[in-house]
Amino acid sequence: MDEKILDWVTLAEKFSADGDPMSMRTAAREILDLDKNSADGLSIMAEASLYLGNLDEAVSFAEHALSVDAKNLRGRLAEGGVAVKQLKLKAQLKIFAGVIADAHAALRSLQSRLTDHNRQFAFNRRQRTQADEDYQKRLDKEISIVRAILFKALCWSSNGLYLSGSPARAADNLLEASDLTDRDDQAAELYSKHLFLRNYRDLPPAQSKELARQYNGFFTRVTTFVHERKARATDKKLHIGYVSPDFREHALANFMTPLFKNFDAEKFSVTCYSTGKRDSVTDKLKNFKVRWRELIGKDALTVARQIDADAVDILVDLSGHSQDSCLPILAYKPAPVQICALGYTASTGLGAVDYFLTDKVCLPETLPDGFTERLLRLDTCNFCYAPGLIREMPDVDLRAPVLKNGFMTFGSFNNFAKVSDEVLYVWRAILDSVPRSRLVIKSKICSLDDGKAIVRDRLGKMGFNLERIDLRAYSPDYLEQYRGIDVALDTFPYTGGTTTCEALYMGVPVITLRGKTHGTRLGASILTAADVKELIANSAMDYVKKAVRLSQRRELVAAYHVGLREHLKTSALMDGQLYMRELEQAYRAAWQDYCRASSHKKFNSTML
Repeated sequence: MDEKILDWVTLAEKFSADGDPMSMRTAAREILDLDKNSADGLSIMAEASLYLGNLDEAVSFAEHALSVDAKNLRGRLAEGGVAVKQLKLKAQLKIFAGVIADAHAALRSLQSRLTDHNRQFAFNRRQRTQADEDYQKRLDKEISIVRAILFKALCWSSNGLYLSGSPARAADNLLEASDLTDRDDQAAELYSKHLFLRNYRDLPPAQSKELARQYNGFFTRVTTFVHERKARATDKKLHIGYVSPDFREHALANFMTPLFKNFDAEKFSVTCYSTGKRDSVTDKLKNFKVRWRELIGKDALTVARQIDADAVDILVDLSGHSQDSCLPILAYKPAPVQICALGYTASTGLGAVDYFLTDKVCLPETLPDGFTERLLRLDTCNFCYAPGLIREMPDVDLRAPVLKNGFMTFGSFNNFAKVSDEVLYVWRAILDSVPRSRLVIKSKICSLDDGKAIVRDRLGKMGFNLERIDLRAYSPDYLEQYRGIDVALDTFPYTGGTTTCEALYMGVPVITLRGKTHGTRLGASILTAADVKELIANSAMDYVKKAVRLSQRRELVAAYHVGLREHLKTSALMDGQLYMRELEQAYRAAWQDYCRASSHKKFNSTML
């Protein structure tokens, strides 16, 4: 590559990192003025066009770049980006896999050349000439460019891998991307996403805890707030702050109403810190008698300063390591006591988070916890289901489908990334044991033709009779479609949450497997609170037996469909007042622990 072109490519990459596609195009034009057929200039144009939303232009430039140099990494990266925009899942996965492999090879070659070059002057740097210095700078630039392309390929491919049902591979790519970036905030965000995806497959508690603990290392330079002057009376009226990007049309909205409707206003005050988009659900939440702070687009420190200025006593994070995590805000410790609840199923690993909300079914004291936080265990479920905030819930079809069809219809509406191979083996065993039965898989992946093909390929390799499988795309009427399901089958080790509650509310019994960690027992906690513990399996074999036995008792399936919704309404799972009494007791206990610890610390300091 010509030296001038290399400099412009380096500058274009800087513009890309800064989120400035227009300047990328300017750099590309400079390159094309030097060489109108430069694959690098053409591919930069293609990449910039992608970011600007000009798909036709991106296609044209990418094709031109690859006609000049079929192996050009950036040209192939842009080609993969085009496949993403065109919803060609198989193509993007193949393209990005090739870019990643070849980028790794290119980096190994460049690093080897750099090592050999530096070895020549290991004992006498005075021998280095200006040409040697220039050669090293050139290698450094080339390495930097390839690393940047690899970084983008890893990030883009992780989305496709996750959608296609390969969360472990997606998590690995995000971990590598986190190591490649020099930006601490970006590295922390990617590592956070890596942790989130690790929950989709089995992970021993000790390993999960250690991986989570490493997240804290991204915030060692953060200066935390000091709360020495804040009132510490154990019986004071507590100011609770809830921070989340998801006070909107989001699965979490199904569990928010009790937090704002059923709290004890004499003993607690509530402020919501919204860091996400606003919609009609946000407006409904704002009708509750709580204070509201709209903080979308604000950086973590600004939000933390607002929380500190509001004198929040207990800050409850509702996001964990989910999308647009608020954990960087909690890293500043803007409240004396900080808790993670509802939005995440494993340890945050962040030292500034004092507690994690769980319950005695999700995490009994007899099991290893895998948490860096102390645990607040509720007697009943740590979720309280309160539907209707997002949409009006449709009526239940009181007649079970099996009575009309003459055969059992099992179904899963869970995110397909949760469907592990172990889950599929169990589902196949159920279908093999129940004659004429069918399985409905409804998920976002089935909205794409490539996605359906990927699912069919995977099921075919695992011995499923594909004629008995019904793949359905996501649709706004998905709740109504439960009317065609006799029994829902939960996923594991990452069980359903909202999906399980919705199925039960639509009159559909759900079979779940009780695991040995917090996240793998959420389904069991929900079914226990719903008072349908008979649907909880203790092993994969038990899971199959329960499904088969249920299929043999059509009258019981019919009874579930008739009475499950009303039963649910009277259960602990939907008792907002009971839930808030327990939760507020946990808040008070956490506050009292803080006051005692603070008094002890102050006493010791005085004695010294």
